[in-house]
Amino acid sequence: MARNFPTVNINEKAELRVRAGHPWVYEDDISSVGADVIDGELVDVLSVKGKYLGTAFYNSASKIRLRVVSQNANDRFDESFWRRRVCYALDYRKTVMGADFACSRLVFGEADGLPGLTVDLFNDIIVSEVACLGTDRVKGIIYDALWDELCRRGITPTAIYERNELALRDKEGLARYKGFWRGDGDGSTYITENGIKYKVDYIEGQKTGYFLDQKYNRAAISKIAKDKTVLDCFTHTGAFALNAAMGGAKKVTAVDVSADALATAAGNAALNGLEDRVDFLRADVFELFTEWEAKGKREYDFIILDPPAFTKSSATVGKAIGGYREINRKAMKLLPRGGYLATCSCSHFMTDNLFCKMLKSAAEEACVSLKQIERRTQSPDHPIMWNVPETDYLKFYIFQII
Repeated sequence: MARNFPTVNINEKAELRVRAGHPWVYEDDISSVGADVIDGELVDVLSVKGKYLGTAFYNSASKIRLRVVSQNANDRFDESFWRRRVCYALDYRKTVMGADFACSRLVFGEADGLPGLTVDLFNDIIVSEVACLGTDRVKGIIYDALWDELCRRGITPTAIYERNELALRDKEGLARYKGFWRGDGDGSTYITENGIKYKVDYIEGQKTGYFLDQKYNRAAISKIAKDKTVLDCFTHTGAFALNAAMGGAKKVTAVDVSADALATAAGNAALNGLEDRVDFLRADVFELFTEWEAKGKREYDFIILDPPAFTKSSATVGKAIGGYREINRKAMKLLPRGGYLATCSCSHFMTDNLFCKMLKSAAEEACVSLKQIERRTQSPDHPIMWNVPETDYLKFYIFQII
């Protein structure tokens, strides 16, 4: 097929990455750029020797200069192409999520061949984030395809809401905003996850309004919570606390520094008739643990740590490791022998190897041993591509403290 796209040549280092299936090429790996290249448009990616490697979105404003969307020289990037990508993504979720399909991540960016695009489904509400200029140019086609294909699969959407407030949009030369793309609503909806009902604020809530990636990790908590006294730290919407309560915990305390988060969590507890079984405490977890450690307080036999990402870049990983080690060490010391600890990290930069090393160090400092019960990651609607390490971000472990 004749090639009608402008061309960009990349160096040998980037060529190896692209051939291995990684979709990103950074600014330092660009060898030459054709005169007719336009930001946000498709270009053919060529090796130093001029061999076709793939077709990608180009953006001179971004450190990620190229985002490869296909390595098939026969692809035509028309409406049918993007609709196929949407169909692949939806078919995959129908298969791996089953009955949970109606509340799942429909698109996970590069893992679905749709660069920089995140799409979550909350029953009839579609919530999206776009962090790629090229994808932003074709999002109308993608949104229409999502709407149509969901209808064909038995779900009738009422709205598509954009949460395009990401700081990454600045680096792509895109304005930040949020609003309805199609349809309308009052800003909230209700979902049921693991048999528990939640109110989702998709306009003001964090990210798209609710974190779907911990769905099955919460279920794992519920299985071992019976008759335990549970402390859920960084509770946010209260999801881990409510799963513990539904699992038969004797007592559950949910802690967060945010009054708004605690109000949301308390509202979710009331939705499920659990308001008398879960207590809510506003506190900084680090300060709270320091206070309890000084007092020798050991009131809980199951502690859950689900902190926000302590690092969002490779430059701050060292500092983040210190934070993770401190909070985990303190939790281990607050637990009795035979108690249980669930702990996680949601940062891609905090690799599983680093996380495990940190946990071993924390256990040594706390003078305890860790008996691993489960080693888990993000739910399968957030698929991990082995050739794209950036898609592998959530580490989740459950231990007994010995």
